[in-house]
This record gives sequence, C-alpha cells and structure tokens, in this order.
Amino acid sequence: MAYIRKIEIDSLWNSNKHVAWNLRPDVNILSGVNGVGKSTILNRTVKTLLTADRMERATSGVTILTEPDDSLDKLRFDVVRSFDRPIMSSDILSKVADINLYSELDFQLYQLQRRYLDYQVSMSNRMVALFTNGDAEARAKAGEIAAEKTHFFDVVDSLFQDTRKKIKRDSNEIVLLQGVDELQPYQLSSGEKQILIILLTVLVQNREPFTLFMDEPEISLHVEWQQRLIQMILDFNPNTQVILTTHSPAVIMNGWSDCVTDVEDIVFQS
Repeated sequence: MAYIRKIEIDSLWNSNKHVAWNLRPDVNILSGVNGVGKSTILNRTVKTLLTADRMERATSGVTILTEPDDSLDKLRFDVVRSFDRPIMSSDILSKVADINLYSELDFQLYQLQRRYLDYQVSMSNRMVALFTNGDAEARAKAGEIAAEKTHFFDVVDSLFQDTRKKIKRDSNEIVLLQGVDELQPYQLSSGEKQILIILLTVLVQNREPFTLFMDEPEISLHVEWQQRLIQMILDFNPNTQVILTTHSPAVIMNGWSDCVTDVEDIVFQS
C-alpha cells in the first residue's frame, strides 16, 4: 500500500516560511485559524501530484515522500471539492450543455456517475472471475462483493431518511426516490450533494488503497454527518489515507483528536 508519509513545502506563499508535515497512513487532519495556510498546503500538494512531468514536479517547491519510498508515480489519490460555486468554465459547460448542471458539485456528481458505472462493471468482473476460477468459496466471496454496494445504499438511505429520500436500487446510475418521484442527484441540496460525492468517491475505489484529499468537507454538512464522516469513509474503504483540513470540532470529536495537526506545529522559518 503506497501512501504519503511526509509533505515538505519550500517558501509557503513565496515567503521564508516552510512546511514539514509527517503523515499517518490512515487519518490526517490539518487545523488552524483562517489565513495560516491550511488550504494552501493542501492545494499545492494536490497540484504537484497532478503534475505529470517529473522535472516540473521537482521544481515546484513541494516534496512528497511516500511509503514505500519512490512510489509517488504509483500513488492513487482523489480530491473532493467542498464549495458549491457556479460553473464558470466554458470547457465544462460545453461538455454538459444537454444536462441541467449549474454548480461545481453538480459536475463532480456528473463525473462520478460515469465512474459508478465503471465500478459496477468491475464488480461484475470480480464475481465472474471467482466462479470461472473454480474458487471453492466463490459464492460467499461474491456475496461479500455485492454487500459493498448494498451497504452504500443503506448508509445513504439512513442519511437522507429525514427528507424521505432513498436510492433507487435497480438503477444503473445514481437516482433517488422521494415517495413516487424520481430525483436526479443534481436536484439535491448542497449538503446532500456533498456527502454523496464523498461517499461515492470512496466507494468507486473498490477498496483499493488510495489517498483522499478534502478541504473543509464540513461545508454544508449537518453536524451529525460531520461527526460520522471519517468513520463512514473508513467503513467503505479501510485502505483510505484521509488528508483533510477543517474548522469543525464535530469532524474530530468521535475519536480523531490524535490525528489533528496544527499548522503552527509544521511551519518553520528560515
């Protein structure tokens, strides 16, 4: 399992402030008052990971150390954006001209719908492989694979029960039911979209090891959802390395205080 063990940043904000952050393989929470650099640290790390050119990456001022060593190119990661801003990019608007998408959360859901279809194909392939390989425990293992998606449905239904929304379980895409009415995920509230995006992002990883970046995921989330957030992520995929920033005590109150790092503890001056 490849994961990030340390992030080093030279010249935060082009100043004499530098960052050295040692990370855990499971949960990492960056806290601090507004303006100290939480989002900057996260964004510069993600930008470096998204840079394919090794030379450009080496001159970015960001060093990402992994465990095992030298496995950065093999690191699997994903990013969840929390702010529900209007779509401004003409490139994005041209791709979704025939769909009623208005915000960045809508576009994340649109992309996840495609990945959810791929996830279901992967599930089917895994089940077929079990039976064709003559695995003596094929039926039981196939049941475990199917249970992953059922668990996702059950959790989403429990989160949305106060508004009487449920996942439509016989649909190939994510569609919700509210009474007899069908709802597209783009019709949900900002908080509902956000929790659905987070959990879908984790689900479609097929329980493979990966690193999940989230910047203030508590935005728009009910306080009860904030309290359950990290545990729900790890329940869906215990091989997730979580790296997030937050202002919310609710996110950390259920046993995650040991995973919190204050920005002031990892920034030093030269």
